[in-house]
Amino acid sequence: MIETVSTRCCIAGGGPAGMMLALLLARMGVDVFVLEKHADFLRDFRGDTIHPSTLELMYELGILDEFLKRPHQEVRELSGQVGDDAVTIADFTHLPTHCKFLALMPQWDFLDFIKEQAGRYPTFHLRMNAEVTDLLQKQGNVEGLRAKTPDGSLEIRAALSIGADGRHSVVRQRANLEVIDLGAPMDVMWMRISCRPSDPGQTLGHFDGGKILVMINRESYWQCAFVIPKGEADAIRRAGLPAFRENIANLAPVLRDRMEELADWKDVSLLTVTIDRLSQWSRPGLLCIGDAAHAMSPIGGVGINLAIQDAVATANLLGPILLRKAPSESDLHAVQQRRSFPTRATQRLQVAIQNNVIRRVLGSSKPFALPWPLKLLRRWPILRRIPARLVGVGFRPEHVKTPDVRSAA
Repeated sequence: MIETVSTRCCIAGGGPAGMMLALLLARMGVDVFVLEKHADFLRDFRGDTIHPSTLELMYELGILDEFLKRPHQEVRELSGQVGDDAVTIADFTHLPTHCKFLALMPQWDFLDFIKEQAGRYPTFHLRMNAEVTDLLQKQGNVEGLRAKTPDGSLEIRAALSIGADGRHSVVRQRANLEVIDLGAPMDVMWMRISCRPSDPGQTLGHFDGGKILVMINRESYWQCAFVIPKGEADAIRRAGLPAFRENIANLAPVLRDRMEELADWKDVSLLTVTIDRLSQWSRPGLLCIGDAAHAMSPIGGVGINLAIQDAVATANLLGPILLRKAPSESDLHAVQQRRSFPTRATQRLQVAIQNNVIRRVLGSSKPFALPWPLKLLRRWPILRRIPARLVGVGFRPEHVKTPDVRSAA
């Protein structure tokens, strides 16, 4: 039996882009249906950074105070350790935003919060355990999405379908949209290691001897990312877990006495890093946003920020149209035109860091000297505002321009 539902907008993927877009559309009275393939939002090692520009959107929506009541950590500076040299890289305390910090919050808590906010509007619908498998098409036009659920097949017919289902997007595959791969010289092995009150404060990255370790303080544990050359995960596993633990301990000696917590390779998750973008984000009746349109490197943790900015631009440009009719091809292309510059600029910056820093570190077994840009940051602290602006706000930040039907009522 096939269940059929009609709506104005159907969104594949309940991640940051999909849920934020659903909230914004429902907030202005557009009937919207989100399909999320998992039973909940609980996934480890997803991006947990909420940037100042995203917090600014929360302020514009009037939900910032409520959001900040949720458990989170606030990071006002980012530091790095290059060999024996420590340097502060970014200072967020001078940003032109209400929140002058990065908020660290598990992504499942963030998504649950957005779901609660969207649930206040009767036009918001969310179906969990609904995995999108195909597009509903007629004469080249996308008319909705097909999904499988524990109860059988589900067809959502919609004036607009949105692919927000991540870097391995089924939607963009089924739509045969061209992917431009920009390349990435690295992958990342993620793990949790306990954190103690006596541990030092937040240090973002450790660079030394051809190895890179990123540590994010989550109060009860360190979320650690061991950066490796692309495709080397199997070789690292063959070398054995003791050798892997020793590599981590050499980069972060404070963790040496608790490395036995990594008892099995199951305690280490692999993220295959990809930087790509679609040459065209849309087809008639269909638009891709977030990682489905442009997969980002974990550098700077900006992927969530870009995805949410896409959602805001999409709501601003297409929301008023969806209240009246189906968006045209030119309407859909306007979203790509709006978001193309920040996407390309951010990816260009990430590729430059990959090629000039990460590739050099991973390709050498010698101690890595403090590069001249970091020497400038240490000598002139005012320069730390530049990376803070690039990471915390980004290129062309979006602002909420859509109305709230509850306020109008």
